[in-house]
Amino acid sequence: MRVITGTARGRKLTAPEGLDVRPTADKVKEGIFSAVQFELEDAYVLDLFAGSGQLGIEALSRGAKRAVFVDSSQKSIRCVNENLRSCGFERQAEVVSRDSYDYISLTNKSFDLIILDPPYRHGHIAKILPLAAAKLSEGGLIICEYEDAAEVPETPEGLTLRRTYHYGKISAAIFCREAQEEADEE
Repeated sequence: MRVITGTARGRKLTAPEGLDVRPTADKVKEGIFSAVQFELEDAYVLDLFAGSGQLGIEALSRGAKRAVFVDSSQKSIRCVNENLRSCGFERQAEVVSRDSYDYISLTNKSFDLIILDPPYRHGHIAKILPLAAAKLSEGGLIICEYEDAAEVPETPEGLTLRRTYHYGKISAAIFCREAQEEADEE
């Protein structure tokens, strides 16, 4: 597992051992980030269910300004901190040891990019996507990674499904909240 491109390109990342964390394959990560590359510059990112932190770190490497990493596992939190240190992104990051549902429900922050890559087969995307949508800034994006056998998550009010991608057993959906100017022009 590595950072694909940007300022930390090629840096190796570690993942917690065990079955709780399922690192995103490079081809999936490349596809997702190629689709949003022009919206990453100076973005404020939230990586929920952070695991190793690789998706938020990829966003930082590609120009995001700041990222918050949230996970309830202490193994994951240690891993995220180690990976941030390795890539030199400690000052651009906040690492929060907390349940993702609690964090997204209670934070008063809004984000330009929210990454949802929860454990599969638990229905997390359908439950947390509407909560995340409420914390998305105008013109912002939500990236959801889920098992291909699952249905495309229902689009929350105020968002538009931009595109879905399929990579073998993994799927990804990108939702956006249009900027008010764009919505007014239609």
